[in-house]
Amino acid sequence: MSTPADYLALAHTEKDSSVLQHLAQCPYPFVWHALATNPHTPPAALLELSAARDSAWNDNKLLRLLADHSAANPIVLRAVLDAVAAKLEEGERPYAAVLALADRLELEVEEVRRLGALRGTSGRIRRLLALRLSSRI
Repeated sequence: MSTPADYLALAHTEKDSSVLQHLAQCPYPFVWHALATNPHTPPAALLELSAARDSAWNDNKLLRLLADHSAANPIVLRAVLDAVAAKLEEGERPYAAVLALADRLELEVEEVRRLGALRGTSGRIRRLLALRLSSRI
C-alpha cells in the first residue's frame, strides 16, 4: 500500500513519464507541487495539473510552478494563462504566476498583457507586468 510520502518521493525523483503522468491524478497538492518542479514531468501531466484545484494558496503556487516549468509548451502555458485569468476574475491573487507567464517567450505579449486588465489585478502587478513585457519587445 502506498502512502502520501511514497507518492511525494516518486514525484520528486521519478523519470518515467508514464509514472509521472499517473501521479498527476494523485489527490495531494504537495505531490502536484513536486511534479511541477520535476524536470522530467511531461507536458501532458503539466497540462492535467493546470486544472487541479485545492485551495487558493496551493493553486497559486502550482500555477507559478507550472508557468516556470522548462517542459511547459505553449499548450500548457495557455492553459495556465487561462487558469490564472479565471483566478484573477474570482478575486484571487496568483501574482507570481502572472509575472512568470510574462517571462515566457512562448506566449505572445498581448496574450499575457490582457491579464493586467482583469478585475483582480492590483496596480502594482499591472506596473510589474508592463515592465516585464516591455523588456521583451
